Order: sequence, then structure tokens, then C-alpha cells
Amino acid sequence: MNLTKPIITLCLAALLPMGAGAVTIRSIGDSTMATKKLDGQNPERGWCHVLPGFFTEDVMVDNRAVNGRSTKTFLSEGRWDVVMDSIRPGDYVFIQFGHNDASDKGERATVAGGDFDENLRRYVRDTRSKGGIPVLFTPIARRKFMKGELVDTHGKYVQSVKDVAKELDVVCIDLNASTTDWIKALGDEASKPYFMHIPAGTVPLHPDGKKDNTHLNVAGARVVAGMAADSIAARIPELGAYVRHYDFVVAKDGSGDFFTVQQAVDAVPDYRNARTTILVRDGVYNEKIVVPQSKTNLSLLGQGKVKLTFDNRASRLNACGDEMGTPGSASTFIYPDNFYCENITFENPSGVTAGQAVACLTGGDKMFFKNCRFLGFQDTLYAYGLGRQYYEDCYIEGSVDFIFGPATALFNRCEIRNNREKGYITAPSTPQYRPYGFVFMDCKLTSEEGCDRCWLSRPWKEYGKTVFVRCEIGDHIRPEGWHNWRKPEREKTSYYAEYGCTGPGADTSKRAFGYVLDTDADYTIDKILSGWNPTAEK
Repeated sequence: MNLTKPIITLCLAALLPMGAGAVTIRSIGDSTMATKKLDGQNPERGWCHVLPGFFTEDVMVDNRAVNGRSTKTFLSEGRWDVVMDSIRPGDYVFIQFGHNDASDKGERATVAGGDFDENLRRYVRDTRSKGGIPVLFTPIARRKFMKGELVDTHGKYVQSVKDVAKELDVVCIDLNASTTDWIKALGDEASKPYFMHIPAGTVPLHPDGKKDNTHLNVAGARVVAGMAADSIAARIPELGAYVRHYDFVVAKDGSGDFFTVQQAVDAVPDYRNARTTILVRDGVYNEKIVVPQSKTNLSLLGQGKVKLTFDNRASRLNACGDEMGTPGSASTFIYPDNFYCENITFENPSGVTAGQAVACLTGGDKMFFKNCRFLGFQDTLYAYGLGRQYYEDCYIEGSVDFIFGPATALFNRCEIRNNREKGYITAPSTPQYRPYGFVFMDCKLTSEEGCDRCWLSRPWKEYGKTVFVRCEIGDHIRPEGWHNWRKPEREKTSYYAEYGCTGPGADTSKRAFGYVLDTDADYTIDKILSGWNPTAEK
């Protein structure tokens, strides 16, 4: 099973871009394609509004489509001149018009086979003159039924797009055909939930309700953008290499399925056998998040700079008037098995004086975190469960016992950073019967300036286990290395060891206790994680 590549499913999702990528798409068109305002909980979306989430972050989509525009008015208002100024060699330009060209309003109306075609030719030729790659799209179908049959409302304009594409040897994506088939298959009633059919009293922007058979809501835009993405993958292989599909998308700008991560988590089916993917787009999400045990086989994927943060702490009182305690102090709680997470920052910003304030509590088995960041002070990462956890290329920051708990956890090529002096990196509570606790392989132990006299570990429980293998240890680590939590008897029951470490803090000659290993033969991924090797699943 490939955990790092999103699984293609029937649930499609996408979002707006953040920042420049290796590939740029510039899109022009009308309201069925345009980015919408979110005032008054507006549910309307253009399909290109949600298209970018079908790509990796290597693709940047610059959506210039505007409500009410035709091929004629997009030119006459100077909008095309602005787009032309931005086109660079290799940029794709997506072009979709037709709805307003067929209008009875003279200022935007054009004739299919006449000036409509000529305007399309100009867009294509101008794009090529700048070294861009034009792609023509036929207009999406309207939802208009008469006597149970879907009626075509675009007439000759669809054929005009195809004719110009053939004449000028341009890729044509026939969204009219795919959306027509889709609406027909659903039928009159079942297709309404994908368009702007809003009951009265449900959306502040439309208090009296709305019945609109032209424009898509979030669900409809997701489906149409998915059709576009699939066609792009089939017709433009170079661009198709960047296409991705996700089950749910979260975005603060309203271009996903949900505004919050918790909403997406709640939508995941319980105990699903197949993997479910949630894409979280760029932004800071200030929310307490609980991922229940029932959300098995879940992938949480960040795109851009994604931070999940919530100010929580052990001393805070819960609804019953009790202190939350360390387990209840987390910003994010993650309990399911077979959980995969990539490119997400977990933060508890409560501050150094807050005491216990967990950034992320991890309670499942076979949990894989890749390129994630964990930010806090005391008790940053609580490896809470008794399962196996794997952290690759992660960054973990804290001051006191900031990696702690009973889990078997392997940290591979991670940076472990002390942000306060006299701190403790780990506080394992490994059960006696477990051969491994916390293992750090090829990690870097660093500190902020002025943070020194720090300890590698202290055993939270009697049989705590921590081992450092081939790590680079900074000079902020005390020569004694290990602390017994002021309980000398734990020097005999705990297991602390090092092998092949380097750096100014790696000198073991003055260690308080612990072992210096002669070999690392017992420290392989397979052995540490009892036969589970997450790197083999990539």
C-alpha cells in the first residue's frame, strides 16, 4: 500500500493555489469557471475555483475567469491584456466561454461560427505568441429539463470550440459532453444538489432561497473539476503528471469541501478498509482537533505551509470543572491505526510558563509522520498509545520531556531541538515487556542560542527506554547525558544507550549511567517496529 501518494477515489476535491509553482495555469472564462466571494456563506463555486487541489503544489493556477463575461467583453474590458502581460513561455492558458456569448444582451453577445470563433482564435494565437500553451474547453452544460429530458442550451457554440481547436491544432477538453452525461445520468431531481438550489432560510446570502440551474455549488464544482482533471491527465500527459485526487479538502479560503480540519475528519467513514485522504491547504488552522480511533487508514496531507494550532494546557478546567491534565492538554489528538501524515505542523502555543501543554497526542498503531513539525515547550509530543510509530524527516521542538510516553517510536533523520536550558528531551514510560521504546537514528540534536545543560532523557516510568544511534549531538547536552528523575533505582531498570554518535555532546566518558553499544545490529526498522517497515510501503 502506497501511503504517501494520494489514493484515487470517487470523492474528488481541489483548492486554490498558494505561491508560484514549477508549472503555471492561467484560466479565462465566465462565472461557471470563476472564483467566488464567500460573503454570507456563499456556496457557489466555479469549477476552476476548486481545480488547483487536483494538482500537486508544483502547479500554480491563476484563475482570471469573471462572472458575466463573454469572449467579446473579456477582450473589450482589457482583461485579456492583463493576462497576456503575465503569460510566460511554457504557461498553460485554459479558455472556456459560451454561456454569455449566447446571451440576448448585445454588449456581450457573439455569433457562433462568426466573431465567437474569431475571438477564440485570437486567444489561441496571442497565447502562442508569448510561448504559452492554449487549451480550449467547451462550456459546461446547464441543468435544464423538459418533460424529463435534459435540453441543450449552448447550440452551435460547443461545435465552434471544437472547430477552432481542430483548425488550430489545440487540445480541446469537452466539458459540455462530460457534464451533459453526468446530469443526464443523475436525472432531474438528483442533479439539483450540485447546483445553486438553496432552500429559504439556510444561507444568509440568499435568505429567500435560490433556484439556479447554471451555477455550481461546492459539490458540483468538485465533480466538474474532477472531470476536467481526468481529461487533462488523458489529453495532456505533461500536465497530467501533476494531477492528484483526494477524498476531502480543507481550505481557509473556502475552495475546499470544509473550512476546518475537524469537519473533514468527522466526514471520514468509520472503520473504512480503504485509505481515505484529506488534503489540508496552506494556512493556520486555529482549532482543537480530535481524530477518533474509528477513522482508520487515514492520510492527512498538508500542501504549502499548514499549521494546526490550539492554545490548550493541563491546568485548564474542563466542562465539569476538573483540570484537563496532561492527556487532555493536547491541541491535536490522533487515535486511529494506520494513520499517515505528511507536511503538517502541530503546535501548542500556550507558552513556556503553561506547564504541560501537548501539541500532538498520538495513540494508534502503525502511525507514520513524514516531514512534520511538532512545536511546544513542556510535553510537546505525547506518544500516548502502546503501538508503533515512525517519524521521518520531522522537526520536534520543546523544553521539558518534550517527547514522552509508552509507545515504541522510531525517529529517523529528524531534528530534535531544545528551546530552553536545563531541559529534558525524552521521558519514556516504556512497558517492561517491550524491547524498544524511543529510538533516534541519524538525527540531529540542536538547541536555540543560550539553551544548554540539557539532558538526553529521564525515565518517566521504571522501564523507560531511549537509544540514540548515529546521531549528531550538540554541545547543549550535559556530559552526564541521562537523568534518573531523582530515583536512583531507575538507573537499573531503565535502558539508555548510544551507538556511533558524533558531535560535542556525544562524549560518553562522563555519562551518569547507560550503555555504549558495540554494534547497531539490533537497531533496524524491521526489528524496532516488530516487522512493520513503513519505508517499504512507499
